[in-house]
Amino acid sequence: MQNVENDDRAHKKRWIILLTIVLLTFMATLDSSIVNVALPVMAEKLSVSMASIEWAVTSYLIVIVGTILIFGRLADIKGKTTIFKTGIVIFTIGSLTCGISNSLVMLVISRGLQAIGAAGTMSTSHGIITHTFPSNERGRALGVNGTFVALGSMVGPPIGGIIVSALSWQYIFLINVPIGVLAFVLAMKTLPKSDSNVNEKLDAKGAVLFGLAMILLFGALTFGKEIGFNNNAIIMSFIIAFVLFILFIIVEKKIDQPLIKLEIFNNSLFSLSVFCAFISFVAISCSNIILPFYLQYVMKLTPSLTGILMMVSPIILSVVAPMSGYVSDRLGSEVLTFLGLVGTSLGLFLMSILNQYSHLGLLIVFITVISVGNGMFQSPNNSLVMSTVDKNKLGIAGSINALVRNLGMVFGVSLSTTFLYNRMSSKIGYHVTGYIEGRDDIFVYGMQYVYVAAGIICGIGAVLTAYRLYKIRAKRKIKEA
Repeated sequence: MQNVENDDRAHKKRWIILLTIVLLTFMATLDSSIVNVALPVMAEKLSVSMASIEWAVTSYLIVIVGTILIFGRLADIKGKTTIFKTGIVIFTIGSLTCGISNSLVMLVISRGLQAIGAAGTMSTSHGIITHTFPSNERGRALGVNGTFVALGSMVGPPIGGIIVSALSWQYIFLINVPIGVLAFVLAMKTLPKSDSNVNEKLDAKGAVLFGLAMILLFGALTFGKEIGFNNNAIIMSFIIAFVLFILFIIVEKKIDQPLIKLEIFNNSLFSLSVFCAFISFVAISCSNIILPFYLQYVMKLTPSLTGILMMVSPIILSVVAPMSGYVSDRLGSEVLTFLGLVGTSLGLFLMSILNQYSHLGLLIVFITVISVGNGMFQSPNNSLVMSTVDKNKLGIAGSINALVRNLGMVFGVSLSTTFLYNRMSSKIGYHVTGYIEGRDDIFVYGMQYVYVAAGIICGIGAVLTAYRLYKIRAKRKIKEA
């Protein structure tokens, strides 16, 4: 009876609840991009090298990947609301300690603390939205959440630049503190009481094995693109990560209360939706990492103009994502996810025809095609992922979705840079690891291959969504018969 009252109260306050969720979504996404622009200043003020200061970025991402599934499971045990509010507190404290850091060691530890909080909110945000909103509004709500993910990525670099220029680098983190306090107050007043507090224990063995496997995998992918994937340490990291993941699967199958009940993947709709999400983030990340180099090195644009053009995609995404979520609530998610991936794939293939003589207007048209396709796909696909599991599994489902997003982005960056330099080296006849001054044609040659590869990857996702659409419609026909 109490759960019904909580659900009814949450339903009435659902849009305020959504505001609370997107505030933290925005801040967590912002903090993965806002730091990049301040790295040179931070390195100078802390008297460390650029290679060292990059740990301020890497530590944040690695800790999120290593802990997000743990928080998803805790959310199903202790309640999504409890974990979300705990995440707000940890993120806010981490932001404060980042802002008062006077050494690299303290900054990296504080970034890790901040990431733990971010993982707590990321793993539960989709679950709370799914639980709070009825099915005919869920796509729109998830679309709004997706908009704030896009906005966080979009405004991070310009906000970071303004703060560093006007104040000091510490305020990049301190700006989160009042927002975190506001989000916590809103959470206390509006979020439904924790919907579950089951008498189960966290699978510590599974958590350690999975966390270590993800940290090694993520670390190898991140540093592999810098020092080369043929490096012995990188190869060993991949091997150990693979062994630990196999051990994790074995442990999960044997125990009664695993970190992930692997049966969740028996649901083909859930598995396909998650895999398609991974594919889309790999493909989009391939584009996002290559585009700034093309704009500055080949098109000879200034960094400021490059930044403005890089904002085109998030702006379009922030408009299309809520619209596609709204449409999916009316027409269903399956068709939109298919059309979205087809559009994204088409845009990536169009990007592959660009060269050093292409018109800027053509580039903007192609970016628009990619962004509209991506916006059409993300919200409906998130809705599909979350609608395929029971309420008591929303925490782990949301954290799997967030984990896939982060892994997809890292895989995309690593794949695209490795493939780019491989094709460039093949064309020029010797090993290269960057842009060759005066040889725009070499960069364009490699870039075109990357975009074709990204288009093919996204096309595979489109084929899978077409299969998913066919299966769903076949099931409906059987039920109707």
